[in-house]
Amino acid sequence: MTNTTNSQTKHAAQADRLESATKGSHALSSLARKVTLVTMACVAVGTTGCWGVGTNYNLGFLGFPIPVSPYYQHKAEEDFWKKERYDKVPILGPTTSGGAPVALDPPSDDEVMHALESARPVQGGIPLLYEKQRNDVRIIKEKIADYVDPPRFYPLIGPAQLHHAHYKCTIYFEEKTTIGYPVPHTLHDQEAVEVVYIDHNHFHMVGDVEPYTTPAL
Repeated sequence: MTNTTNSQTKHAAQADRLESATKGSHALSSLARKVTLVTMACVAVGTTGCWGVGTNYNLGFLGFPIPVSPYYQHKAEEDFWKKERYDKVPILGPTTSGGAPVALDPPSDDEVMHALESARPVQGGIPLLYEKQRNDVRIIKEKIADYVDPPRFYPLIGPAQLHHAHYKCTIYFEEKTTIGYPVPHTLHDQEAVEVVYIDHNHFHMVGDVEPYTTPAL
């Protein structure tokens, strides 16, 4: 009877050890799966464009991204637009003999509005808190100066004449300002006026300037 009891006790102990080992292996495999999933999630998030690492906007060491307004994207594209179309000085052919040189076309409405936005911006507001609108825009353009400098040598260009053309642009518009906090109110200026001055300068190529001397570098 004693031998049978001891045998049953040994079998029960072995069964407990086997069950414990099985539970431990299941726990390890479950932990390994979780670690693998977390690692894959980190890799997936880290390779997306919204992960705040490096020089991006982020919060803390975890790198949670901060929402960035589309205004900054639009501003970068707008700066490139102005540089490409309005910030360059064209080089034209020689002036026609026997007549006064005539300047290029006056500023376009788009150029005038970019100049107005730089002087009196309405972009970049916060919806429902602070917004500005510009409506019913009317533009009057006046040429106030048109003259040509004497020929001289310009580096990287050579002998040329600089043609100046100055324009005065008066813009009439309605400006509506909406403030939502702390005291909600609306300001509506129906007779807003702004004056911007735009210079249209360009070069005219000329022949050798007499007496021609090479500038000292």
